[in-house]
Amino acid sequence: MGKGVSTFRTGQAHRLIWPLLTLACLLGFNALFTPGFYAFRTIDGHLDNHLVDILRHGSQVMILAMGMTLVIATGGVDLSVGAIMAISGAVAALTLTGELPFDVPQTTPWAIGLALLASIIAGMWNGLLVAAFKIQPIIATLILMVVGRGVAQLLTDGTIVTFNVESFNELSNGYWLGLPISLWIVAAMLIVVSLLTRKTALGLFIEAVGNNEIACRYAGVNAGGVKWMAYIFSGFCGGVAGLLCASDIYAADSINAGLYFELDAILAVVIGGTALTGGRFSLIGSLIGALVIQTLTTTLYAHDVSPHIMPMPKALVVVMVCLLLSPAFRTQGRQLLARLKPNRREARP
Repeated sequence: MGKGVSTFRTGQAHRLIWPLLTLACLLGFNALFTPGFYAFRTIDGHLDNHLVDILRHGSQVMILAMGMTLVIATGGVDLSVGAIMAISGAVAALTLTGELPFDVPQTTPWAIGLALLASIIAGMWNGLLVAAFKIQPIIATLILMVVGRGVAQLLTDGTIVTFNVESFNELSNGYWLGLPISLWIVAAMLIVVSLLTRKTALGLFIEAVGNNEIACRYAGVNAGGVKWMAYIFSGFCGGVAGLLCASDIYAADSINAGLYFELDAILAVVIGGTALTGGRFSLIGSLIGALVIQTLTTTLYAHDVSPHIMPMPKALVVVMVCLLLSPAFRTQGRQLLARLKPNRREARP
């Protein structure tokens, strides 16, 4: 048993090498070609530079990636997290401005609580379609991806709802011990989720359902319940990310909030080494993948790359990392190098 656990951990660590190497290459590129990238300065008593911005703005994708990791580990996918972000931000903004159809206190705790409740309900809906009605995950979540953003626009009448509540604005723009509060939120969620998935049987159930759902059922595992839980957590993560998004811009933008974030979350999970077919997963790998995406985005902005061109280099980096993570690609690469070596020796005089 000890040898098996050791082998598992070694394999997980090995899969983190390529994402970490990619992140190191991006940071090295910025050290050479982006003036002032590592220049630290103090603003209002806290550190501020490009690295801090990467951590602060990357928090939303990191949180989404944690929820997406568990969903993908069960063999599913969640395309609705961007729309859930829009719903969460809309509910929070309407609570703070007192524009909800029912009376509630216009306070930050109520705004956070109602927004997360709406997000959890959205996750429960996805889980119901996938686990109970056996609808394909990509179709089930595509429904909420389209309808959810429509719900957010319906709540806000298609307008941008602005607010200025200092305690709520601190979620994304505040700092504690010199680091963004959003980063502390990511750390707290990572600790809790890691403990639940690595110190209890929950992680084993998730991986087992992703590997072989039928075998799990015969073994007495409630596969449907495990999937439902994963989608509920993904919805919760979408809600937290939506709160950070609304806090960041002091408004709820139901049209643009979370737009295409589901794609970044999926890419972060894949870069982190979790297979889309389900099974073994790595939360740390997913967070590293999110940092790779955010670092690349920040680098492109720093070099004045047009937003219209930005998807192209991002796609190239993702393809490169995915190929490096592929055992088949690495095996073929080694075989090609082995064939070239004899030819080089023969070519010598």
